[in-house]
Formats: sequence, C-alpha cells, structure tokens
Amino acid sequence: QLVESGGGSVQVGGSLKLSCIASGYNTESGYMGWFRQAPGKEREGVAVIDVDGRTTVADSVKGRFTISKDNGKNTLYLQMDDLKPEDSGMYYCAARPGTQIASLLSPQSYSSWGQGTQVTVS
Repeated sequence: QLVESGGGSVQVGGSLKLSCIASGYNTESGYMGWFRQAPGKEREGVAVIDVDGRTTVADSVKGRFTISKDNGKNTLYLQMDDLKPEDSGMYYCAARPGTQIASLLSPQSYSSWGQGTQVTVS
C-alpha cells in the first residue's frame, strides 16, 4: 500500500514536499516514482528513483523538483521548489519491483499506485 501526503495550495514560486509511505513494499526492492495528472490530461511521469538511488526527472521539472527516499523509513519524497501553475494536479506515488523496466517515466511501467495528493499552484 502506498499512501501519499503533503499536497496543498501554494503560491507561484513556493515549495511543497510530498511524502509516500510504502506499507508492504520494500523501497529497496525496485523502482519508485512520482506521477501527476491534471484535469483533462493524461498521467505523466515526474521523477523516478531506482534501487541504487539513481534518479530520472522529467524535463519540465528538472532543476526544480528532487526525488529521494529513506529506505529505513520506507518512504519516498518529492521536494518541489519554484512551483508554477502548470505543476498543479493530482500527484501519485507508484512502485514497481525488480531491476528492469521498459520506460522509467511511463505510468504503464508501474504496478502499484497510491490514491494521490492534490497540489494547487496559483
């Protein structure tokens, strides 16, 4: 089970830090990532971290968002800085066990999902 928290409303240029607690899933056992979906748009990959801590970040958020994890707490994080209105949407935590993946930022590559946390930037 993946449970996200930390969303909210923030002004342009502000910051938020999202958390995702993984229950029954070992954050060291595969890929974990953050995805987002705005109304009327498809879900898109934001940032992913692999077993060894290597990260991949979408171009749209590069330099502003940072993904990290704490294996001891089984928790995934997303630090979001310099937020823009286009960053608004529902943010989801996702996981995929294993060490191979077809497409890091593709939602179709992930098998477990949280319920999401809303981020609104205005």
